[in-house]
Amino acid sequence: MPSPHTHLLAILALLLSVACGSGERPTGPEPADGADRAASVAKGPLVVFLGDSLTAGYGLDEDAAFPALIEARARKEGRPLRAINGGVSGDTSAGGLARLDWFLRQDPAVLVVGLGGNDGLRGLPLEQLESNLRAIVERARENGVAVLLLGQRIPPSLGLAYSRDFAELYGRLANELDVELVPFLLEGVGGVRRLNLPDGLHPNEEGQEILAKTVWEHLEEVLEDLQ
Repeated sequence: MPSPHTHLLAILALLLSVACGSGERPTGPEPADGADRAASVAKGPLVVFLGDSLTAGYGLDEDAAFPALIEARARKEGRPLRAINGGVSGDTSAGGLARLDWFLRQDPAVLVVGLGGNDGLRGLPLEQLESNLRAIVERARENGVAVLLLGQRIPPSLGLAYSRDFAELYGRLANELDVELVPFLLEGVGGVRRLNLPDGLHPNEEGQEILAKTVWEHLEEVLEDLQ
């Protein structure tokens, strides 16, 4: 069983990874790499991944970030989908909300929301975070888009009550709005040296593969509900 120290490292890795840099990734997919990919992107539901540096794949090529890995896995399993990596390093829930309309105009079937870590790191009011996430989910729903919410955690540096309420916010919101939830995006990756870049904070290619597996297990359920 992992020690409490390991869990704290995992949470610290989450915070620092979402906080580093800005503008590391474009808000749309890169051109297709090969005929097989070109053929696959022409069919299947469109999935937008709206997030921060974890979604963007900080320090890696976009093809190594978990949205692209999920697209590749779905294609191999005969369930092609089109993925848009809308991750921007350093982004907050307010930033994601401000960018949302552009993505909704692309007519996605699913919106994967991985935001909030930077809000928590900056000690922003949890009411503001919840309001932004709720607005993102509700606006997506109004446009007929299914939502998958990626849970986040923070260390107790701002107080035990704040960190506890922050973590519980995601589950409560998912229950209230009846959306699928990934309890903790960095489960099994945060704080594990061999799964992160040399800075010890951002998932490397192997770490991103685990993130892709974690998210895919829940995204698969959302896609099945669309059928």
